[in-house]
Amino acid sequence: MAESSLDRLEELLGRPFDDRSLLARSLAHRSFCAENPTFESNERLEFLGDAVLGLVVTDYIYRAFPHLPEGELAKVRASVVNAGVLAELATEIELGAFVLLGKGEGLSGGREKPSILADAMEAVLAATYLDGGWDAAYKLVMSLLGERIAAAAEGPGGQDYKTRLQELAARRFDQMPRYEVRDEGPDHAKRFYANVMLQGTARGKGEGRSKKQAEQAAARMAWEWLRDAEAEAAAVAAAEAAQAAATALEDGA
Repeated sequence: MAESSLDRLEELLGRPFDDRSLLARSLAHRSFCAENPTFESNERLEFLGDAVLGLVVTDYIYRAFPHLPEGELAKVRASVVNAGVLAELATEIELGAFVLLGKGEGLSGGREKPSILADAMEAVLAATYLDGGWDAAYKLVMSLLGERIAAAAEGPGGQDYKTRLQELAARRFDQMPRYEVRDEGPDHAKRFYANVMLQGTARGKGEGRSKKQAEQAAARMAWEWLRDAEAEAAAVAAAEAAQAAATALEDGA
C-alpha cells in the first residue's frame, strides 16, 4: 500500500503508527489476499478488534453511568457495538477508500458493503491497540463513538438535539430552525461547520466530521440557549405572580 495512503489514513485516525504494517494489514480483505497470496488478511485483526471495541465501550459506560443498572448498560453497549454502527463509522472516516479488495469485489461495490466496512473498522481498532496499547485504542474508540454512547445512555431521542430544538422552537416561535453549513479541508480530512438560525439570529454553532455532527452540535447550543431563556422567562413570570399575590393580600388586609 502506498505510503501516501497510509499518511492520509493516519491523519483521519488522529495518530501515526509506529508499525505501519499493522495498519496496512488491517485493510487487506480476504478477496485481495486470494489474488495476492503473500498478503495476510485482516480477519485475525477483525477478531481481536471485536473484543477491544467491546471492552473499551463496556469499561467506559460502567464508569461513566454509575446510575444505570446492568440491563440498561447492556442496551447501551448493544446500541453502539454492532455491525451497523461500525459500518457508519467506517463511512464517516471514508475507510472504504483504503480497503484492499480483489478485482471482482472492487467492481461489485465492495468498498460500500456494510459487512466489509464493519470488518475493516474492527481490524483498524485492533491494529491501533497492538500498535499503541490500551490508551490509543481507548482514545480512538471514544473519538468515534462518544456521542453515540451519550445518546444511547439518555434513551430515545436523548441526544437528537435537532429534533428537540425543532419542537421547542415551534412551540416558542411557531417557526422552524434554519441551518447554514460549510465545509473546509481536503476530501480525506474534511470538517463541517454549522450555524443554526432562530428568527434570523444565529443562536448556535458547531463542527464535526460530518454535516450531521456539525448540525447536531449547533442545535444543542441553540436548544440550551432557548431552554435557559424559557426557564428565565418562567422564573420572572413566577416572581411577578408572587408579587401580585402578595400585593393583593396586603390590599385585602
